[in-house]
Amino acid sequence: MNFGILVLVLALVLFGVLAFLQLSALILAPLVSIFVIVCSKFPVELLPEGVEKMTILTGLKQLFMPAASAYVTSYFLVFFVGALFGAVYQFTGAAESISKWIAGFSKGKYAAPIIFVITMILTYGGVSGFVVFFVIYPIALNLFKESNLTRRLIPAAISAGCWTVSMVAPGSPSIQNVIAMTNLNTPSTAAFAPSMVAVIVEFILIFVWLEWRARSFTAKGYYFDDPRLKFQLDPEELGQGGREDLPHWGIALTPIIIILVLFNGFKVPVEASVFAGVASATILMWKKVPGGIREWLKVFNKGAADSGVSILNTAIVVGFGGIVQKTQGFQDLVAALKTWNISPLVFVMLTVAICAGACGSASGGMGVAFNALTDTYIELGANLEQVHRIAAIAAGTLDTLPHQGAQITLLGICKMTHKEAYFDIFVTQIAIPFIACFVFIACCGFM
Repeated sequence: MNFGILVLVLALVLFGVLAFLQLSALILAPLVSIFVIVCSKFPVELLPEGVEKMTILTGLKQLFMPAASAYVTSYFLVFFVGALFGAVYQFTGAAESISKWIAGFSKGKYAAPIIFVITMILTYGGVSGFVVFFVIYPIALNLFKESNLTRRLIPAAISAGCWTVSMVAPGSPSIQNVIAMTNLNTPSTAAFAPSMVAVIVEFILIFVWLEWRARSFTAKGYYFDDPRLKFQLDPEELGQGGREDLPHWGIALTPIIIILVLFNGFKVPVEASVFAGVASATILMWKKVPGGIREWLKVFNKGAADSGVSILNTAIVVGFGGIVQKTQGFQDLVAALKTWNISPLVFVMLTVAICAGACGSASGGMGVAFNALTDTYIELGANLEQVHRIAAIAAGTLDTLPHQGAQITLLGICKMTHKEAYFDIFVTQIAIPFIACFVFIACCGFM
């Protein structure tokens, strides 16, 4: 194997192992970046102006930090208003209200697919995935208990709702959709027809898989009370019932509808659309945060703090990508992929998926891929709306390798280990999204 490519593979493995050990991204990304700087060759023509030799300090100051800061400059407002919206929906009980309303239709059946649907609707409407983790978990716990279904499926059901259909569907205000829009100057509903076919296939496959696995677990004697699980629930956790003074589900859905209508119907920028959602949610559900303006300020402060943590963790990973894309190994990898005589959309799918896997982040991987390869994607001659959508779908594949920070966080919340729950996460968020990619590519050949 080409030594430069081998270094990048080793960097990916190192990234994964250290993330799996829960090392902070703020330490992890610079650390792995130093490994790449020390072990890689950098073509002189790709170095910053005036730099003739790459050193650790030069790499960190002139490649790593500019890439990270450029990501913050481009997307901070998207993260900021999204986190504010998520905080409002968490503390007013709006997310819980929508969740309980939808769960009421199941009557104890289809517990895992119903949780998937609930999280999908909330995140498609603009609620932060990390907020949804904490809001949905107690609801999932009660629904699974009512259905006497093993807890092993809870992480897959929640995260599939957060990071698949709602992340890539046409019109989604997700950061992945926004990154593609910004870099390719394409609309939020890019490649609408083939996108909808791929999204519907992805939705059906995940829904069917979760229900089939639920029945399979039950048939094998895996129930809610499962002594084989490493971590058992405390009695107080089993009693989680949520709050009682929830807003009506119709009121809770209204700000989400406002966001989607403004963003897609009136083409209002995503930042302004989500801010309108924040404002309308605050007005409609003001009384659901007891204490008036003082307590509401705490809600907004919480959202603001969350946005800073979220974008910094992502941007710092994009900084790692800023170094990788300047290495000889990365240039050789791209050149090798070009010689495979594959279609432009397959090329986009592979490069975005690889970057997302390296970063352990869909948005971080897309940021790296578009920073390095936007001109290449355009030169390939593919329809840019199709490039937009395949990139968004592909970003949600290898980002879900075991080192992904979001999955580690969710497994901790659900008191599950990778051994107990990761297989279903792999199927719903790597295998099925890859199927959706190929369905999309096939549809583009006919539409």
